[in-house]
Amino acid sequence: QTTLREALLTEDHSSPFSVHPGSTKMYHDLKQHFCWSGMKRDVATFVSRCLICQQVKIEHQQASGLLQPLDIPVWKWDEISMDFVTGLPRTQRRHDAIWVVVDRLTKSAHFLPIRKDYSISKLAEIFQQEIVRIHGTPSAIVSDRDPRFTSRFWKGPKMIDVTNEKVAVAKEKLKEARTCPKSYADKHRRSIEF
Repeated sequence: QTTLREALLTEDHSSPFSVHPGSTKMYHDLKQHFCWSGMKRDVATFVSRCLICQQVKIEHQQASGLLQPLDIPVWKWDEISMDFVTGLPRTQRRHDAIWVVVDRLTKSAHFLPIRKDYSISKLAEIFQQEIVRIHGTPSAIVSDRDPRFTSRFWKGPKMIDVTNEKVAVAKEKLKEARTCPKSYADKHRRSIEF
């Protein structure tokens, strides 16, 4: 009789399908199918002797500490936060998600329509076109550890190469813009003698 009780308690508490319930939950689960005198006491004793339950009790774990607020940024669009809103109905342009990019200082935001199956490089291209082009490259990005944000692309040489390439193109266009009026003036200038 004791071994049957022990087997029932072990099965209900420590089986691969249980999650080490506490004594109250375990008692309520067992009493739906079984009953014996002193059952509640036996369940409480069994749970109190479970080594795993004793190790993971909150009083045996180290405190995680208080949440620390993020520092307030000094400049607009120097620090941003990003997240995805997914599970939306597909639009005519086949977008089914929104990429939310928020400036942490001013709380102004960009809501970028995307598809949730976009690659990292496509997201980086959109980021360059919609955020970096307008506000410059942020010094810090806060996210929820989404794999798309933790990718090496955001930190690695590829992002730097893309940015450097865009800067080089912009410098070249500025140089062309400066030389164009000069060449026009040189072509249409009259010679004057003093």
